[in-house]
Amino acid sequence: MTSLTRAVSHWKLRTRSLELGWRTLVMGIVNITPDSFSDGGNYLDPQAAIAHALHLLDEGADLLDLGAESTRPGSHAGRADETAVSTGEEQARILPVIEGILKAVPHAVLSADTYKSPTARAALAAGVEIINDVSGFLWDEDMPAICVEHGCGVVLMHTRGRPDEWRTHEKLPPEALIQAIRTGLTASLETASRAGLALDSIVLDPGYGFGKKFDENYTVLARQAELLALRRPLLAGLSRKSFLGHTLAALHGNQQAAADARETAGIAALTTAILHGASIVRVHAVRPAVEAAHIADAILAAG
Repeated sequence: MTSLTRAVSHWKLRTRSLELGWRTLVMGIVNITPDSFSDGGNYLDPQAAIAHALHLLDEGADLLDLGAESTRPGSHAGRADETAVSTGEEQARILPVIEGILKAVPHAVLSADTYKSPTARAALAAGVEIINDVSGFLWDEDMPAICVEHGCGVVLMHTRGRPDEWRTHEKLPPEALIQAIRTGLTASLETASRAGLALDSIVLDPGYGFGKKFDENYTVLARQAELLALRRPLLAGLSRKSFLGHTLAALHGNQQAAADARETAGIAALTTAILHGASIVRVHAVRPAVEAAHIADAILAAG
């Protein structure tokens, strides 16, 4: 593999900046949902979610990503109708958790995983620093203006269609897949620029599992470094993704490995992502990820 040196940069957030590139930052996942694919229902109670978040910080998370609506395959996320989680329900889930975490750890760096501008506005007012929009500004036209207004950090993800469409997607040839991701992320960057969002506030996410069919994700992982040509830092979210379980099926009686049986595979994928240029990794289990990131960073430094 060609040696890779990550560019060092500062990610401008709402009230502070994070240095990216010298070492990998670990983003811990807090799902405040009844139906997330990995841990749905475990942290729907606000006190359980707050306790879990504090545990992830104790394990070494640099920042936390709080989500109150599942975007698992087959969900109705992104639909502007009664099938999606309402804005009111999303806010009722996430806002008490933001408040509880920041009361306990005022300096914690929090991200709100939402594609809805009213929830983004409320979360930013409550103290989050980052909006993680899995649609890349596609599903709510007011989202860019909210982010500009608050001067927050933004993660723009590539998503191919909506979750309830993914199972019907045709598989793309490798070149077409990579080009689709580059085109989509470029469009998201252009939308952000037109709205007046500062370039140094943006991180890009290839969107592993988001409209990519099983082995397509390995194509993205193998060629992830090509996305650095977009001149923005990369975030990789590979933790417990279903394509890992699909690959492990032969070791599990030809049954897809359950989410909690994908942790070691996730570490392998996470390490590869770092060696291919990711500056941030988004994970469920923080401590193993911190340790893997230390090793991957040492490899990068030696190269």
